[in-house]
Amino acid sequence: MATQRQLFLNHVGQTSPSPLMLEIEKARGIYLYEKSGKRYVDLVSGVSVSNLGHNHPDIVAAVKDQVDKYMHLMVYGEIIQSPQVLLAELLAKVLPFPLDCTYFVNSGSEANEGAMKLAKRYTGRHKIIAFKNAYHGSTQGSLSVMGGEYFKQAYRPLLPGISFLDFNNSEQLSEIDESIASVIVEPIQGEGGIIIPTKEYMQALRKQCNNNGVLLIFDEVQTGFGRTGKMFAMQHFDVVPDIVSFAKGLGGGMPIGAFVSSKEIMDSFMTNPVLGHITTFGGHPVSCAAGLASLKILVEQPEIISSVAEKAERFVKHLVHPKIKQIRGIGLLMAVELETNKMAWDFIYKAAEMGVITDPFLFCESCIRIAPPLTITMDEIDEVCVLILDVLDKL
Repeated sequence: MATQRQLFLNHVGQTSPSPLMLEIEKARGIYLYEKSGKRYVDLVSGVSVSNLGHNHPDIVAAVKDQVDKYMHLMVYGEIIQSPQVLLAELLAKVLPFPLDCTYFVNSGSEANEGAMKLAKRYTGRHKIIAFKNAYHGSTQGSLSVMGGEYFKQAYRPLLPGISFLDFNNSEQLSEIDESIASVIVEPIQGEGGIIIPTKEYMQALRKQCNNNGVLLIFDEVQTGFGRTGKMFAMQHFDVVPDIVSFAKGLGGGMPIGAFVSSKEIMDSFMTNPVLGHITTFGGHPVSCAAGLASLKILVEQPEIISSVAEKAERFVKHLVHPKIKQIRGIGLLMAVELETNKMAWDFIYKAAEMGVITDPFLFCESCIRIAPPLTITMDEIDEVCVLILDVLDKL
């Protein structure tokens, strides 16, 4: 009889020639467990998904409760479903004005697709500005605004009318003129290796968009819901976008995406043409129930987010090693830069052998990602840092 490993390789679509190949049986908190009982520290939260850790009891209870009531009913937007309504209402309460109308989808890629479509529909323009080393997803529209040629060169032609600026370069903002529909930007670049712009730059970007009737789209798929030490990364810059996209941490472990705008802008999808964006499973009630439970926890237990900065400082304090060149980060979203690309990849595989799961960055391969669940404790951070230093010693 074929093993799970053989079946995985034979019948599950692969994304790389060298997957980690761990067989995880259960997960809780910051840990993943194999059938053998071996424990792994999830140092990336499923890539910023499980912000509240794995199998949080309140989220699990919300999922079970919703499954007993109903699951999929109808294509999105046709039937009033309580989990969708309540989650949209709570998002409107925690987001700054005028971000008060949510369109639920299935993923971050679809959220960005919808955001770009909405900007085109509302402005009547088609040109989009994005940024070098940006990552916005893998569908063809999202791929079009990716800021790295390697990952998209095999799929051209992509969307026309896309141009790229250098991130955090104020001299190039004059390229945002009245011909542009939207600017899509990560308020903090993730796959570029956690690149944080200045507050002055982000505010100048907002002003340039305002002056030219251009919609500003923030991709907060990776940075939202406490990851950076505030509920949303936009709050670090005192800038409110016209549209913001979410996924990952929004669902508390369940698959969901969303883009949020003002009611005025969102209503553009209702006419000319009707059904401006269509999604069958978007805003699945079980995913929305999980998202609602997760967001309620963050709202009702503010200490989870307020402790993020101190936890990040704990990592930085302990992670001192000759092979670490620098640590960039904001909150529990950090890039640890090692001496070479090879060393970073060697670290990832050696760390997995020793019970630590980390991840590289698409556009900064000399760095390893540290983005654990926000609920990680100080004692757990101390233990993890010992393991990280031990791995570095063994490279």
